[in-house]
Amino acid sequence: MKDLSIKKLYYSISEVSKITDMEQYVLRYWESEFEQLNPQKNRAGNRIYTNKDIQIILNIKSLLREKKYTIEGAKKILVNFKQDPDIVKSESESSIENENIVTTQGDNKKEKPSVRKDLKEMKLFLEYLLSKI
Repeated sequence: MKDLSIKKLYYSISEVSKITDMEQYVLRYWESEFEQLNPQKNRAGNRIYTNKDIQIILNIKSLLREKKYTIEGAKKILVNFKQDPDIVKSESESSIENENIVTTQGDNKKEKPSVRKDLKEMKLFLEYLLSKI
């Protein structure tokens, strides 16, 4: 197996598939749905992905698989990704703030379950993955 901890300028679709744990056909489909995901092609016509492409894929994966956005919903969040890579982070933080509502039932105050911890763990995991590529 190839050592993916060595940072490279370009990755093949098979390498990106392993790094992101996504099937190649899903990556190709996402290219048709998300304008931000547009890997270059080499002389042989094979896709070559950059680290930024991998970051976009991980963000799309997070939005669709973990946060359960629809493709249309994820597109709205990612519309400014090229200009502002932190757009997913800021969108997530505002969602977290909306979920941290304290409700009062009688004398007991209960806080809705927060996804803050999960998002922090996901962020650390994604940073770890990016440091390995």
